Amino acid sequence: MNNFKGILIVLIGIFVFITLISLFIPSRIVTVKALVINAPEEKIIEQIATLQNWKNWQPVFVQESAAINFKKTAEGKPCAEWLSGSHKNKLVITEQAPHGIKFSLSRDNDAVVENMLSILPVAESLSGRQVEWKSITRLNWYPWEKFRGIFIEKMIGPGYELALNNLKTFLEK
Repeated sequence: MNNFKGILIVLIGIFVFITLISLFIPSRIVTVKALVINAPEEKIIEQIATLQNWKNWQPVFVQESAAINFKKTAEGKPCAEWLSGSHKNKLVITEQAPHGIKFSLSRDNDAVVENMLSILPVAESLSGRQVEWKSITRLNWYPWEKFRGIFIEKMIGPGYELALNNLKTFLEK
């Protein structure tokens, strides 16, 4: 019985310690990837502001197996829905500006991830534009969520880089 109490106290102590450590990890993770594209701003906007054009460069939309349903939300905002595995994904363009878009990406039972695709001028180039993909992920206070946040950039960053490289290749040909 004493061994059981000792093991229980150690497990509770470890859980409390991990929870306290997780409180120091930020609950908002920002991932930013950028790339210079030598194309007119209008062509870049045309590709990023129209979800149907994402099939030209966004890896998820390029896949033949992704049956993407394009529609409008109740508010009239462009929306795309698709299944990956057994999870339903939803991408909604929440705001369109002259130099980019804001959109949200949600997945069944996951938090909504806010994203921005911005087009910025490059000082030393007249034809080049920097396209920046910024993602903001908000995490719950749970220790496992916070520790997952440490690896988010490593998990989603390569996908953003691939999408931007595909956009560059498509627009510069």
